[in-house]
Amino acid sequence: MRRGDGAALWHDPAVATTLAGTGIPVWGDPRAGDNPPVLEGEVAADVCVIGLGGSGLAAVGAALEAGATVAGLDAGPVGGGAAGRNGGFLLAGTAHFHHAAVAAWGRERAIALYAATLVEMDRLEAELGPAVIRRVGCLRVPATPAEAEDCARQREALVRDGFRAETAAGPTGAGVLVPGDGALDPLARCRVLAARARAAGAQLFTGSPVQTVAGDRVVTPGGAVRCRAVVVAVDGGLETLLPELAPRARSTRLQMLATAPVAPGTVPCPVYDNWGHDYWQQLPDGRIALGGGRDRFRDAEWGQPAEPDAVVQAWLDRLLRGRVGIDAPVTHRWAGVVAYTDDGLPVLEEVRPGVIASGGLCGHGNVLGSAAARAATAIALGEPVPPLARHLRPEVWG
Repeated sequence: MRRGDGAALWHDPAVATTLAGTGIPVWGDPRAGDNPPVLEGEVAADVCVIGLGGSGLAAVGAALEAGATVAGLDAGPVGGGAAGRNGGFLLAGTAHFHHAAVAAWGRERAIALYAATLVEMDRLEAELGPAVIRRVGCLRVPATPAEAEDCARQREALVRDGFRAETAAGPTGAGVLVPGDGALDPLARCRVLAARARAAGAQLFTGSPVQTVAGDRVVTPGGAVRCRAVVVAVDGGLETLLPELAPRARSTRLQMLATAPVAPGTVPCPVYDNWGHDYWQQLPDGRIALGGGRDRFRDAEWGQPAEPDAVVQAWLDRLLRGRVGIDAPVTHRWAGVVAYTDDGLPVLEEVRPGVIASGGLCGHGNVLGSAAARAATAIALGEPVPPLARHLRPEVWG
């Protein structure tokens, strides 16, 4: 698609009216919640967690469970980054489909990573309940006959290794259904976890961008946290906060839209299409939430801010009306910034003395991100290195 096509659509008066007030996710405005205050002055804690999204709040919770005192910081509101602006998919495994993970990292390691994410999904379901988590399955549908063959390889590899997967019909060939996957409300997750953490004694602060990070002191414009260790659990912008990660982690923009409610059951479970580059689901209130186009707009989206873009949104409109077949009006358009790594696995390492970083989640942060952040917290507290850390980064943790 030519850039001019999208720009013309964006400036069409009828479309401009539809796009008024864009930027707020269908999950809600993160700024509108009961956000913690700005950090003013100096506070002390055993652990300082940077990032109050799903991963950072998992780290906060893990530190509290271990009996540590915690201070948590975020530049914006709770869930204001990708954690509250993503597509709400709850998926086992890594950014690679399981058979591709086996090919990339070996069968034993791929199985261990997949199994660890299943444990994390069970933990999230027990922790958050059906109001936030829906284990309704996820359907991968092929966009081409070649992808139909890849779906078969994915299903065969999952079943061979003892995981649940089924053949399912798709418009261009048989897809694969993973029954244990599902969806979540990402912003509700963050708000629930933040409220629980504050009730348990965590000192949380929003609107407090970090200026300097050391293992014993984190400085913001209004104050500082004195600590024994730091866990950095951010995704988008990870390489800006910790520039030494820039060669390996790189941030990009992902975009979505949502519609007015349509008939219940129109999309029975979340759908992955076109090798996972396009995706949609129906929310409990009937709305369709849809995102994608990363394969088409990859080069243009690196380093972009979390704001909807004319060209990509015009293409998402066509995906919605064409491939998905939904005619309901679009009510929300938004974007989030996430980080990708050069090898498809999250960063999990001590980047500076006493500073453990977890991020670069490659678009799969809802499950793997919180599991990795909990592992980072254990390391920061001096506990034995968790098995997940060894499987994610054997070159670091052995």
